[in-house]
Amino acid sequence: MAVAKRVSDEPAFVLHSYDWSESSLILEVFCRRQGRVALVAKGAKKPTSNFRPVLLPLQPLLLTYTLSGDGTADIHTLKGAEWVGGHVMPTGDALLSGMYLNELLLRLLARADAHTALFDAYAGVVRVLASEHGDALEPVLRSFELLLLREIGLLPSLDAETMTFEPLQAAARYTLVAEGGLRRASAGDRVALPAGQWMALQAALDTGYTATLRACAPVAAELKPQLRALLQYHCGSPTLRTRQLMMDLQSL
Repeated sequence: MAVAKRVSDEPAFVLHSYDWSESSLILEVFCRRQGRVALVAKGAKKPTSNFRPVLLPLQPLLLTYTLSGDGTADIHTLKGAEWVGGHVMPTGDALLSGMYLNELLLRLLARADAHTALFDAYAGVVRVLASEHGDALEPVLRSFELLLLREIGLLPSLDAETMTFEPLQAAARYTLVAEGGLRRASAGDRVALPAGQWMALQAALDTGYTATLRACAPVAAELKPQLRALLQYHCGSPTLRTRQLMMDLQSL
């Protein structure tokens, strides 16, 4: 009998879970070395299950699972889950923000496509969300959105006009639009950034997460509608569920 291949002690986060049977769950997880993976957690809903208190979103885990068949199946079998610790569950706006990022990853990441740098950035974002630093929330979200779009090839270069490949003009302002990338702002554009700030964002992205976070801090408010429109464009319809929930809460 062939022995099932096993992935052991894989750093991961649970993105989403849903019922598979009366006692089991299907998990969508984001793994550091394996990318997005679907796992069946047999018996996880039972009160006596060791999985029950561990398989929570926005918590750093080490997972062990066996690969189904030759490893190309859509769903594999969870064998072990250990909470790494380090922080508590985010609450309030931070919790909603974390669920929003999870939905982006579910919509935009292909299965079994590793993104190690993105995983490390996500882990850093989750630590901030759990730390109650409310003033850092917007820059953290904008930096992750930029890194996610860049990692999966959906972010145009931010130091040139997308349609013409012309370098940005220092005295001009530019806006990022879903259909056309980065273009020179017109009188009708509600949000735009000076060329220098776009180029600073590009340089920061080339450096890494921490530099991107710092570059986003002074322009987070202007980036928000531009990045949200771009992300929604690539996610397609309907509106992101977490985004709709945020808008509904703000309207109360």
